[in-house]
Amino acid sequence: MNEKLNRFLEEGTYSYVALGSFDGLHSGHLSLVNKIIELANENKGRSIVYTFKNHPRTLIKGATPPKLLMDNESKEEILEALGVDLIYFEEFNEEYMKLTPEGFIKYLCEKFKVKGIVVGFNYRFGYKNIGNIEMLKELSTKYGYELYVMEPCNYENEVISSTRIRDELLNGNVDKAMKMLNRPYIIKGKVVHGKKLGRTIGFPTANLDYSKEALIPRKGVYYTNVQWQGKIYKGITSVGNNPTVNGDKLTIETYILDFNNDLYGHNIKVYFIKKIRDEKKFNSIDDLVIQLKKDKDYALEEKFFVNL
Repeated sequence: MNEKLNRFLEEGTYSYVALGSFDGLHSGHLSLVNKIIELANENKGRSIVYTFKNHPRTLIKGATPPKLLMDNESKEEILEALGVDLIYFEEFNEEYMKLTPEGFIKYLCEKFKVKGIVVGFNYRFGYKNIGNIEMLKELSTKYGYELYVMEPCNYENEVISSTRIRDELLNGNVDKAMKMLNRPYIIKGKVVHGKKLGRTIGFPTANLDYSKEALIPRKGVYYTNVQWQGKIYKGITSVGNNPTVNGDKLTIETYILDFNNDLYGHNIKVYFIKKIRDEKKFNSIDDLVIQLKKDKDYALEEKFFVNL
């Protein structure tokens, strides 16, 4: 990042910057991203997405940071693929937290030679979030930038936000989350050893070691797609405690259809597409197997397939 940033700054080209948290990179965020790319192309400048490496709430006493919809690595991958010239992750620390709104804008404009700033309709910034759109407008003349405020994006007549997407996922509505994200919700991680019950009943599962900072959808069984080594496979993913066998730990386990490779130690991505059913405690393993066969039939019928 430092080498790339230094090269970028040495070139001395004017920048068009999108500001925000960009958690999940939902449709609203993408409207900002598309705008900076458009402005940079029109004015022979550079596009920058400026965001935080860590959530601001990690530094606020008594505040609990929200579970994340996306890690920084995934953010960077998507933004680079869209054509953003630089993704800058600022460390949110004590010193930064105390920056006044004008102090922040001065720092930003001087560091990146800013000619345009693009924000969402409800953007707040600076110490205790006292900076707002009006302040950005007032400072634009002094610091020589154009301000572009993007209108909210709606889904089902309500504004799309990271908070709303989290709520839908926590209610198991992964299909609604997918509509607002413009892609399925993804959890990624390494496949680790579990209880290995699945293989004894004909449904071997990949047990995911996931980031504890990631938001986990509501307990239940989902139709998913699984990415491994550049290929996509259909999957059935269970999020829960395996109540039929008295499990006590929350696990994310995926049965991958038409697949027989050894995945232990490999990294996979699980794309959540549709909820099949709630988690349920069955009276016997036989009853569980009957249900798993129905889940498999459901997945086989599903047409949705992620395009890489």
